Amino acid sequence: MGYEKQLVNKGKHLAFLLRHDKEAFDAGLIDKNGWRNVSELIKEQGYTQKLLDDIVDTNNKNRYEYSSDKKKIRARQGHSIPVDVELKPATPPDILYHGTSEKMYWNTIIKEGLKPMSRLYVHLSADEETATTVGKRHSKDIVIIRINTKRMAADGYEFFLSSNGVWLVKEVPTEYFIIEDFDN
Repeated sequence: MGYEKQLVNKGKHLAFLLRHDKEAFDAGLIDKNGWRNVSELIKEQGYTQKLLDDIVDTNNKNRYEYSSDKKKIRARQGHSIPVDVELKPATPPDILYHGTSEKMYWNTIIKEGLKPMSRLYVHLSADEETATTVGKRHSKDIVIIRINTKRMAADGYEFFLSSNGVWLVKEVPTEYFIIEDFDN
């Protein structure tokens, strides 16, 4: 396997190990703030320091971060395990965006709103371009949902901004969707 392919495969596996590995969390290998020891990933999971560095440095979503001493690593968001990545509340821009697959999820979303599903938060983007990129992960047939976050914040919803620019909120009820009538 070429190094580029290994980088992609091991990067996907790292996402699981840092965001969804409940067994490791229950065993104390992932702490309450989402940090996992680099030495354990090297000894037990088949990573090298160079491979971890390359995954962190080349991830286009800036998904991972090291502790200041580089002895621990964590994902910035997207967890299904109950960790606190020490997010601080932030005031969102007036409008945020969410990209999703029309065929897979739209019928449920339009009835129930955006829910975190297996994750801790709903992920929102600051611009349509990023939301489009996110939506295209699962399908070419996507919907971009515009969200009135100014009104949500005024109504008491708490928003967080992760260190890589992803906006997070517990849910987005449909009443905050901005639906434009293009017939008028």
